[in-house]
This record gives sequence, C-alpha cells and structure tokens, in this order.
Amino acid sequence: MTRIALTVNGTKVTREVTPRTNLADFLREELLLTGTHIGCEHGICGACTVVVDDEIARSCITYAVTCDGAEVRTIENFDEDALMAKLRQAFSEEHALQCGYCTPGMLVAARDLIRRGEARNEESIRIGMSGNLCRCTGYMGIVSAIAKVARAHNEKAEPDATTRTLGPAPGPDAPDGFATESMASAGSAKPVKAKAPAVTPVLDSQPSANVQTGEMTQEGKFTKLTQTITVNHPREDVWRYMADIEKVATCMPGVVLDGPPQEGHIDGRMLVKLGPISADLAGEADVARFEDEWRGIIEGKGRDTRSASLASGRVEYQLAEAEDGAATQMAVSIAYSLAGPLAQFSRGAIVRDLVSRLAGAFAQNLEARLSGRESDAAPAAALDAGSLVFSVLWDRIKAFFGKLLGRGSD
Repeated sequence: MTRIALTVNGTKVTREVTPRTNLADFLREELLLTGTHIGCEHGICGACTVVVDDEIARSCITYAVTCDGAEVRTIENFDEDALMAKLRQAFSEEHALQCGYCTPGMLVAARDLIRRGEARNEESIRIGMSGNLCRCTGYMGIVSAIAKVARAHNEKAEPDATTRTLGPAPGPDAPDGFATESMASAGSAKPVKAKAPAVTPVLDSQPSANVQTGEMTQEGKFTKLTQTITVNHPREDVWRYMADIEKVATCMPGVVLDGPPQEGHIDGRMLVKLGPISADLAGEADVARFEDEWRGIIEGKGRDTRSASLASGRVEYQLAEAEDGAATQMAVSIAYSLAGPLAQFSRGAIVRDLVSRLAGAFAQNLEARLSGRESDAAPAAALDAGSLVFSVLWDRIKAFFGKLLGRGSD
C-alpha cells in the first residue's frame, strides 16, 4: 500500500492505496464521487474525464499514486462554476443528452475546450470533442450546445449552430485535403477561415516525392509496417543529409530535439495532439549508420507523464539508387508500440493510412530541403493526429460511396 495526499474538490484527502488503483476507482469507491463514470477503461470514451491540476485527464488510466500532491476536480465540484452552469443549461435546451452516461465527462471536456478558446467553429468543436464518445445523441445537439456557450463566452469565437452536418469532423461538405473553410457563422455571409492542421498530407503540387506503404503485421507488442519513399535526388545527397540528425528532425512532424546528438545518442520530444489529448513525449533515441550498406537504424522510446502515454519503436532505412542514379529509393521498416491514451490511435488500416500520410509529410519536407526550397517545407509544429485521423476517415467514406455509386450505375 502507498500513502497519498491530494486535494479533491477543495478538500484535502489522505488515503492508503495499492499502486495499481486507478484514479477513477479511487474517486468512486474511496470518496463516493460517482459522477465520474467508467466506460471503456482504456482512455478512449472520455466518460471518466476529470480535471487534474487544471488539465483534463482520463481518470481510468491515471494511477491514483501519480496524483499525490495534485488538485483534482470532478463533475461534483462545478455546481457553482458559471461556465459549467451555462453548459448545463445549453445541453438541456439543445437536447445534448439522452441516457446521460457520457454527460459528466462531456461537460468537463467541453468546459475545458471553451476555456482554452478552442471552440472557434463547428469543425474545431467536433475535433476538440472527438475524444468523448456518445452512443445516443448523434453529437448534433452536443455541438450546438457547446457552440451556443462558446459564442457568448468569447466574442471572437464564431461557431455555427444553424448549419449543421452529420458525423464527425470535417463533415460531408469538407473539400479534399482537409484544408477547409469553416461554415459561415449565423448572420454572416463571409466564411471564417479555419485553423490549418499542424501536419498536412502530401501536396498535389509537389509530386516529386512518392510514398508507398506495405501491409501491417503484429509481432508481440510491436506493430510493424514497411514503406518505400522515393525522392528525386542522388543517393549520395540523401545519405549525406540523413547523417545530420538535426536536419532530419526538422522534416519530422512534431519532433523537437533538446540539443545536438552526442555519439549517436539524442534527447528530444514529440508533441502529439489527439482531440482533447495533448501529449509531450519526452524521450531518447540511439542512431546507428552502416556506410557500406547505405543503411541506418534509429531506436527510441518516450513517455508523457501527464497522460501516462508510452511510446517505443525502431526505424530502419536503406537507400538504393533509382532511375539510373537520378533518384533514391528509401526502404523503411517501422516497428512501434503505444500505451496509454494514445493507444486508441494505433488501430489497423486507419494507422496504415495515417503513417503513410506522415511519411508523405516527411518525404515532402525532405524533397523541399534537398532542392533548396525551404519555404515549401511544412513547419515543425505539433503532430495533430486527430486532424489526420478524421481526414483519413473522410477519404475512406468518400471512396466507399464512390464505389457504391459506381456499381449502381453499371
């Protein structure tokens, strides 16, 4: 047993807990705060969302012992909160709940989204709330309720509560590429530009970099897949560039190094945003290069203490000449393992498409920098996995109905 002391809803609490007790069970069984609901127990559904030190967290995958000294707020502590009172009223008016099981976590996450100024329009609300699942409402009432409160809370926010779409973001009216315009706000004829996702798919205007992704396999806890990246530069130039880890890191979405490599060892972090989950995976990696084989290996691991997400992996690449030496073909083998909230992101064919898009962003940046076109390279911002996931899903929906309609016309 471990003795912990924390503040829950303004009251100091001291208890003896087992190291494996999660925060949700601690709140419900030890403190009888049953407003925190448990759904999936994998950090996916969001029903257990609480606030830990002013940041929302999944209490079902947060160990109680990690909250020693922290301040925790559950849904029971928001009775006197003005913003939460407006959300409760809006949820009732917009019919944003039915069975109510998801509602406590939904309200806590919605309050956090509005407080951070991220509820700018329908698209941003759908993306921001994508980590909270509801099996009853179809989300339309939820989005309308949050939009109504956000509009009153922040005059700069222009969410649309009149023109609504079915399904998750970006919705059926979004154009290809997910570089969308938000819907026009009520009473405004001029559309408001939506914030572009931090990572974009390969641009059609840069066809010089090509990516092909193979099948996924499972080996123990590691998911493996292969890719082939082709860039229009000689192998010697690509090999020389890949030797500079700091330059390579600028091509990888979300990767930031803490400093130059020391004898093949690097420290850094990867910034990932998945709906309401923001992870700063601090970690380390070792780099090895085999000159005679034109081959390199990168092995690393990272941890985000806030969300308790863990990541580890190995990337192996080998360069071969293509097009009589005018181009380079990079064969890449990726093996990775995710744990914690980000594990909801590591599933089957969706991840295969997603990793292909990330490789496309890397290939585009590599091609641009080798060609001296630094302005064409995407900025090294946080990896917005949520935007990419929804982009992948929307592409798949369009492809499905395209085939369906195509068969129907035969």
